[in-house]
Amino acid sequence: MSTQLRMISAATDHTDAQQAAQALALQLCQPGIGFVLFFCSPDYDLPELAAALKGRLGDIPLVGCTTAGEITPQGYGQHCISAIGFDNQRFAVEAQLICNLQQFQLTDAQGVVEQLMMRCRERCIAPITGHTFALTLLDGLSVLEEQVLATLNAALGSIPHFGGSAADALNLVDTHVYFDGAFHTDAAVLLLFNTRCEFKVFSTHHMTPTAEKLVVTQARCSERQVMELNAEPAAVSYANAVGVPLEALDHTVFALHPIAVKLGEAYYVRSIQKANPDNSLSFYCAVESGIVLTVMQTGDIVEDTRQLLENIVLELGEPEMIIGCDCVLRRMELELTDRIAPVSAMLQRFRVVGFNTYGEQFAGMHLNQTFTGVAIGRCRD
Repeated sequence: MSTQLRMISAATDHTDAQQAAQALALQLCQPGIGFVLFFCSPDYDLPELAAALKGRLGDIPLVGCTTAGEITPQGYGQHCISAIGFDNQRFAVEAQLICNLQQFQLTDAQGVVEQLMMRCRERCIAPITGHTFALTLLDGLSVLEEQVLATLNAALGSIPHFGGSAADALNLVDTHVYFDGAFHTDAAVLLLFNTRCEFKVFSTHHMTPTAEKLVVTQARCSERQVMELNAEPAAVSYANAVGVPLEALDHTVFALHPIAVKLGEAYYVRSIQKANPDNSLSFYCAVESGIVLTVMQTGDIVEDTRQLLENIVLELGEPEMIIGCDCVLRRMELELTDRIAPVSAMLQRFRVVGFNTYGEQFAGMHLNQTFTGVAIGRCRD
């Protein structure tokens, strides 16, 4: 690592856990690296990978999660691991595992946040206010993101916050976060980054509303399952609204025909996870009876991404690194419309490292079909 570099990125496509861990160690175990954040394919033998990473990276603290695709220093990747190492002279990174998400209360969140802030202060990198952002990695099948995020947001106060829901390559079986040498389910990790580097937390999407409305007339909120839209079987009503046959409903249709809820003047996508045999729909985000969903149309995802990244440069200068949480349905749209190459090249050009998620997190909200993250720029010293 050069004396000017505050972070270092790494990746490996070795499918063997031991070889992958060794490859990452060769790239990351350099003088000054004090913390590593990683994102890995669920294809790995996770217990073996956990042991290999702990063995190869030694005492370097390590946090990560499983994905639905990776963003590597070379752009979009698949079946691999991407990672970022942080210089301990410019970053104090502190993390805490949150277990038993169902029971997570505001007093718990306040205790976790206060403990992390105290540990950051002990490092004497920078004042907390104005120099700290939070990242959450959350079990993407927990169905508890909204509850946990609202609780954490109240405890974080003015600290800007973003994150992503761990995924499992669209298998929808098990998603994991990694902390203290092991992978965990029904869990989240909260990280505080205290730094003298300039940064900007952001979120963007490329959707615009149509006139087509769908009212949730029956739902099982605790399961994120909608039984009826407009008093008809949900899958039937949705298929009619977007103009596709009922039997054609799949991830590709959901990616290209999103629906959203309007809060204030903004629209927030509520992505469909799957159509069920009883013609109900399961969602990645919270849904409730009575809410009005708007059928959205996709805009120019390439141009939207370009404008976001160019605006970041105008505000911060050339980013040294961007940690990106990119919805798996965005990546699917790019693949379906044969536009993945230009966006992958932009991610490489602007030094984005991250993963494809089952949901994104921004300012205490759980989002879908967004590109959300933090851009880290020059140091203030």
